[in-house]
Amino acid sequence: MDNVSVVTVFTLSGLSGIANYKITIFIFTLLCYCVIWLVNLTIIVTVIVDKSLHEPMYIFLCNLCFNGLYGTAAFYPKFLYDLLSTTHVISYAGCLLQGLMVHSSICTDFSLLALMAYDRYVAICRPLVYHSLMTTQRVCIFVFFAWITPFYLILMSTITTATSRLCGSHIPRIYCINWLISNLACSASVATIIIPAFNYTFYFGHAVFVFWSYVHLIKTCQSSKENWNKFMQTCVPHLFSLAVVVVSFLFDMLYMRFGSKEIPQSFENFMAMEILFIPPIINPLMYGFKLTQIRNRVLNFILCKFVSECL
Repeated sequence: MDNVSVVTVFTLSGLSGIANYKITIFIFTLLCYCVIWLVNLTIIVTVIVDKSLHEPMYIFLCNLCFNGLYGTAAFYPKFLYDLLSTTHVISYAGCLLQGLMVHSSICTDFSLLALMAYDRYVAICRPLVYHSLMTTQRVCIFVFFAWITPFYLILMSTITTATSRLCGSHIPRIYCINWLISNLACSASVATIIIPAFNYTFYFGHAVFVFWSYVHLIKTCQSSKENWNKFMQTCVPHLFSLAVVVVSFLFDMLYMRFGSKEIPQSFENFMAMEILFIPPIINPLMYGFKLTQIRNRVLNFILCKFVSECL
């Protein structure tokens, strides 16, 4: 057990078999990261600058896009560095921090999407009390807890992982996550089982709440053409974003725990990356194209910029 104290770095796997394609993958990954920044920052700036968009739904959307930048910042810079490096290692503290940021970002996605479901439920099913329920102060409180609760829950899990004695230093993935670090523990503790179980149960409750909200939403919207149009305009993007996040998360989680070891390394890398690639790009694009106010503001800005340059 004396060797547990010398684990100061972890080795990452997944890049050893792509030596001939590193530059190509580096350029493609850098391009994807730039696109993620572009589309999310466009939504964030549009919502912040345009005061007519300072409404609960757009505030939640702005935070969803900001969370996309937060989560991807934990992965892409390190991954791009590893593509240009001959050694693929990460410090002990850096590994814990990366796992904390990735996990908390995914959980914050679920919290914000649950808030957006509640916002749509109140707006469509209880329109007369919408403005009294969704006040600026209350929205700020909702957003605060949507960020701090996931961070606190994952921080507790990370602290538990950090206090475990490790008997290995190899992470079979291109980035760190708490579950893989805890698998390196010499022995499993009760805390490393209870805390993740509580977190899964807590966010399963989010899923139940969203399902309940949409059952009521669909029932309400079927009786009114106006409500149905509102549902198609504002709820479809939310449902699509929720489906993307849930499917990406389930694919990643199930593959990580039950995936075959005979699958090609390139597919394993894609499965590891898709949760940090698909939602951060799809979410702002889906809302940008579907929500009329967001789309019009962006198009007006582009048009004005084009006209000013032509003149």
